[in-house]
This record gives sequence, C-alpha cells and structure tokens, in this order.
Amino acid sequence: MKKIIHLIKSNIISFLQKNGIAFIVLVTTTFVQLYWAMGMLSDHTSSSCLECSFFEDALLMSLLTGFFFSILFSIFSLLKNVYLKATIEFIILIAVWLFWNYTIFVERESSWSTYLFNEELYYTISQSVFPVMSLGCTSIILLHYKEIKTKFVQTTK
Repeated sequence: MKKIIHLIKSNIISFLQKNGIAFIVLVTTTFVQLYWAMGMLSDHTSSSCLECSFFEDALLMSLLTGFFFSILFSIFSLLKNVYLKATIEFIILIAVWLFWNYTIFVERESSWSTYLFNEELYYTISQSVFPVMSLGCTSIILLHYKEIKTKFVQTTK
C-alpha cells in the first residue's frame, strides 16, 4: 500500500513539475510576444474596457494561454513523435497568438477608426510575424528541450 501511495505521489509531483514549467514558459513567452508585437498600442484606450490597461489585458491573455495550453500540451505528450508533437503545438500556439494580437489591434486601434477587415489582418500579421515566429520557436524548444536533446544525441552517435 505504501508503495502505491509513493508511486501516486511521485507521478503527481512529476506531472505538476512538468506542467508548472510549461505554464511558466507559456505565460512568459505569450506576455513578451504581446508586448513585442502590439506594444505600440499600449497607450491606446481599449474600446471594450475603458479602464483596462494594456498590461492587464496582456497578463490575462498570457495566464489563459498558459493555463489551457499547459493542459493541452500535456495531452499531446502522449504522442511519441517529438517532431509531430512540436509541429502541432507550434501551429496551435502561433494561431492563438495571432488571434490575441488581432483582438488587441481591434480593441485598441481599429474600433476607433475605419479599418477594413483585410487591413486589420494585414496590419496584425505584418506586426506579428517576427515576434510570433521567433518566440514560438523559442517556446517549443524550451518545452521539448530534453526530448530534442535526447533525439539529437542518439542520432549523432
């Protein structure tokens, strides 16, 4: 019985450690990405919440992303192919980040003006490409560092 309890405790601690690290990585990179891509709108007023600051919006988006993606990515950990898993996670991550960036642009700039939908997309994508791609790659590498290192070391031997 003690052995079973010890096994359960160690599995729970391992799960929390892995998801805790994923949560921290995802919250941090999402927050940095939002400020990097849309930070020039930080002094603009949000049309949906006149009292909300850019910092509060970015923090809330980062926390939501970190929470849901750490759970989702733990489900993806069942996949054995590291490259497939990382690719799926990367695509989902950049899609959500682009959505957050679009939301910020619409709330803080576009809703106060007369932008067409195509112009909103163009502006959001043009401002987001480099931050999203570079921080997306960084996030995935940090989340799968051990797996990638293990794969790389095995293939070079």
